[in-house]
Amino acid sequence: MHLLVEYPPEVAVSSRVNSLKGVSSRLTKKRHPELARRYWRGTLWTASYLTASCGGAPREIIRRYIEQQRKETHVR
Repeated sequence: MHLLVEYPPEVAVSSRVNSLKGVSSRLTKKRHPELARRYWRGTLWTASYLTASCGGAPREIIRRYIEQQRKETHVR
């Protein structure tokens, strides 16, 4: 999953990621309770994540980069 998130610099990346994972997990479990048996130890997301800075690049450039990543992943 790729997300482009803008947030204030005083917010720690780890707290932002944990918040996004927690909220998305709770909403997914609420909307799709039938998926609960597929979760590994009741967890939707792993503890790992990758973040990168885009340094003010235009959103269209970032969108194309993400789309290209998707294409390369499906080819392998």
